Amino acid sequence: MARGGISKFFVWILLGLLIIGLAGFGATNLTGAARSIGSVGGQDINIDDYARGLQEEIRAIEAQTRQPLSFSEAQAYGLDRNVLSRLVTAAALDNEAARLGISVGDAVIAEQILDIPAFQSINGSFDRDAYRFALQQAGLSESRFEEQLRRETAFAWATLDATLLDTPAGTPDEAELSAWYEANPELFTTPAAKRITAAVLTPNMVLDQITVDEDALRAEYEARSDEYNTPERRLVERLVFSSETSAEAAMAALMADETDFETLVTDRGLVLADADMGDVGRDDLGAAADTVFAAEVGAVVGPLPTSLGPALFRINGVLDAQTITFDEVRADLAAELAPDRARRIIEAQASGLDDMLAGGATLEELVSESDMELQSIDWSENVDAGIAAYPGFRNAAAALGADDYPTLIALDDGGIVAMRLEDELPPRLLPLDEVRPQVIASWQEAETARLLREQAESVVSGADGDVDLAAQGLGVIEEVNITRDQFIPGTAPGFLERVFQMQPGELAVIDGPDEGAGPTVLIVRMDEVLPVDDTNPGVVALRNRLAESARAGLSQDLFQVYVGQLQAEAGVQLNQSAINAVHANFQ
Repeated sequence: MARGGISKFFVWILLGLLIIGLAGFGATNLTGAARSIGSVGGQDINIDDYARGLQEEIRAIEAQTRQPLSFSEAQAYGLDRNVLSRLVTAAALDNEAARLGISVGDAVIAEQILDIPAFQSINGSFDRDAYRFALQQAGLSESRFEEQLRRETAFAWATLDATLLDTPAGTPDEAELSAWYEANPELFTTPAAKRITAAVLTPNMVLDQITVDEDALRAEYEARSDEYNTPERRLVERLVFSSETSAEAAMAALMADETDFETLVTDRGLVLADADMGDVGRDDLGAAADTVFAAEVGAVVGPLPTSLGPALFRINGVLDAQTITFDEVRADLAAELAPDRARRIIEAQASGLDDMLAGGATLEELVSESDMELQSIDWSENVDAGIAAYPGFRNAAAALGADDYPTLIALDDGGIVAMRLEDELPPRLLPLDEVRPQVIASWQEAETARLLREQAESVVSGADGDVDLAAQGLGVIEEVNITRDQFIPGTAPGFLERVFQMQPGELAVIDGPDEGAGPTVLIVRMDEVLPVDDTNPGVVALRNRLAESARAGLSQDLFQVYVGQLQAEAGVQLNQSAINAVHANFQ
């Protein structure tokens, strides 16, 4: 597209997005400094903004993980590219704003842009086109959507489990067992696995080396004295008055039993929640503290001075002072501090172990030179015990290949592990004799489910909606005013979807939830389909959410197209030497 090919109407619409969202895209406040890492059109990208952006991204990751992040790791995550992309986008927008003579801070221009009807259709109130677009994206027509969400229904249902079977499943004979085993090999096949040798060191493995000295324990106790020694606190309500005279009059009425505290609150147009201060200490009450803390529970005292004016206080409860001695928490403190000391021991060893691996040392050599232990594990996605409980190990194991050299991997508790792939283990069908109990249990579960469905079908076969489920010895649950988006405890996913396909008077058998207590089936009787409720706030809210989602997605797509066009027209120039200089400061 040639420069200037974007229609002015389109530009005004999308610059509305710029006015509102510019801060979120990292708009810069250029000071005329000559140092830059590049430019878009006539707008420089300040080198300090790039360095600061990198630093903020790295600190944000470190705050989340509570682990230091090296610059090489930051680059692997793409943080440098994210920051650069954000700054290029901001520069492109600044360049276009300058070309059109728009000041980002000009409220008059902003009002004019926000008044454009086309802009309102993107970011304004609900409109039918946005609604229709959202439904099309979800694969729904308007009539289908409203039929699904706005109907309510009433029905009854009952659960059948193994205890209600006329004839239990029993035990399979050898022929039935072999047939079931051969027909369902996937149930008795181990997944593909990796046989891994790992050198492991976790804080728990070195705890027996840790002795936390008495001074450290006492220092920790003192640092947390506010946690172990809490003064008395009180549950208090406070009613503030505009003058001492009105406060005294209210107190006099209370003393004469002419009113009570609740009435005083409501007479002021308030509710008790407005007067509730929660639990407070002496420091929270200022000059009123002594009187309030000397009063009995249930008493009203005052008027007393506060920063808001004279007030009456009602005491609702007392939280006694608490003192926990050092001796009472000594063992707990030691247990808390020991893992930290263990992590430091591991950290001290890690650097040397990393150097050994870089020099070609084997895992066995690592173990001989450190506190690490050698472990062997047949790992698959189904294994999550021991060392496989660590996400860091599982992620590394999933990516481990035969040609990979062992590297040191940090675990989330401060431990470390290095691993080597010994063999790829293909899926293996376990012999019947090895898994006989599992095969029997699996057959019995399937047979129970078959018998339950057969018995349930016999209940509903030939019956109409008037069938008395309770007379069948079933515990019946009645449900009313149920909408499609609800969940009924004791049912499986998809239950309500099936119910909403039923007609009044219809009976159906639906599979129950698989919750480890054995198979179940549900008998459902549809009683009534209630009419549409046009004022249902849930429907209105969902409709608005769909419309807002469509508008937001469309706005973002338009914005990205627009920024890309601006960058192409203005031209992006990057100074790789300056970028490398910034990177060097992070090495």
